[in-house]
Amino acid sequence: MSLSAVSVAAEPWTGRIFSNGWQAVDRELSVLEPATGQLLTSVGAATAEHASKAAHGAAERQKHWAVVPPRQKAEILRRAAAIFERDAERMAQFIVRETGGILPKAQHEVREAAMILHMASNLSLQPHGQVLPSQPNRISLARRVPLGVVGVISPFNFPLILSMRAVAPALALGNAVVLKPDPRTPVTGGLFIAQVFEEAGLPEGILHVLPGGSEVGEALCTHDKIAMVAFTGSTAAGRKVGEICGRHLKKVSLELGGKNALIITEDTDLDLAVTNTAWGAYLHQGQICMASGRVLVQRQVAAEFTAKLAAKARSLPVGDPAHEQVAIGPIISKGQLDRVHSIVTDSVAEGAILEAGGAHRDLFYAPTVLSSVDASMRAWKEEIFGPVACITAFDNDQQAVEMANDTEYGLSSAVICRSLSRANAIASQLHTGLVHINDQTVNDEVINPFGGFGASGNGTSVGGPADIDQFTQWQWVTIKDAPPQYPF
Repeated sequence: MSLSAVSVAAEPWTGRIFSNGWQAVDRELSVLEPATGQLLTSVGAATAEHASKAAHGAAERQKHWAVVPPRQKAEILRRAAAIFERDAERMAQFIVRETGGILPKAQHEVREAAMILHMASNLSLQPHGQVLPSQPNRISLARRVPLGVVGVISPFNFPLILSMRAVAPALALGNAVVLKPDPRTPVTGGLFIAQVFEEAGLPEGILHVLPGGSEVGEALCTHDKIAMVAFTGSTAAGRKVGEICGRHLKKVSLELGGKNALIITEDTDLDLAVTNTAWGAYLHQGQICMASGRVLVQRQVAAEFTAKLAAKARSLPVGDPAHEQVAIGPIISKGQLDRVHSIVTDSVAEGAILEAGGAHRDLFYAPTVLSSVDASMRAWKEEIFGPVACITAFDNDQQAVEMANDTEYGLSSAVICRSLSRANAIASQLHTGLVHINDQTVNDEVINPFGGFGASGNGTSVGGPADIDQFTQWQWVTIKDAPPQYPF
């Protein structure tokens, strides 16, 4: 079936939010296809008042959800995973149109959403505490208990995965959730999830999905019934979220941006290095926090590598992924495209060499290669979030490490090198939450803890073994047969 033939009319979300069921609201959000600029669908536009009502309702319903037997919670999550697997093709096609990503990327999102749900279903069946040593005739326990209501604020780039990776474990561990997806991707970032959980039998009022603007996100950060906010997005927005949550003594998980270095030594196969770089820099138009934003190449091979990468960039087909076999789709919005182009043009004015790309048609930005990028340029310092590979030459391994660490960010890094001992020596000095040897920087298997240092966030915040720590808190419990007699 052609992606253009997918029906988007008469869906349950049309003009609605999901809060105690599908609720019609006064205002609507128009969702546009970035590839065409045409109306894809419309959804309800939530307000801060809706967020307040959802938080109050979720807090009340969470008390009942917390005591649902763990096997029953697990079964609901497994049913949700089965629905994603059943409807994978329909959902993937919609993701293509709403996000502008290519079909394999969309299919990956749906597969990973199902996997996250399967993993989360097991969380409710895991041991959630320890028996502690104590005095005779007293049982001392440390147990993990739900936080209460978790607010989730998710971005546009991988909206289904980046919402689900917080929603699923939070629910599995007994919390209620209020989710605010990005207003540019409200269906794949939230309303699909609502539709699936409703069919899977999640009790009403445990999950709320509120598409809307910054006022909705701010309401989640300030409301006293929201115990925690899990935010994924830009560092600038994350700083604001962290500041507001801190003032309200609220737990916060921040997964933010990156300016990730891919280090390529002189002994590597340059053709393999080029394909790794192209994938890391251009996948989903570079709109990935883990994108290979800085490519550090040993000087002996830098010129040859640059020529090969420029040729690769010029060969990649660009177009509407709903209608064409392409590698590169559209940037999500004109504002984002203008920012990408301004960083490229400013950096060229500052001395970078434009080897390929640097131009656009509508929202389609050509895969771009900049060489001779140095630390004085915007292309070195700023997260571009566009299909731009920035090449810098280095002379020795220690210089490569210093260059890679010369950033406020600390999300992902990678080293491509024939010698594993040499690669490991370099990697061990990189100040990032994710490090990959003989691969590029864009990697996530959802069973791993995921997060970064510095301006990339506040640590390994989500995924795998981090989820129980993130979405529960410790409670100490002691038990005696009878109260003791104290001296006074």
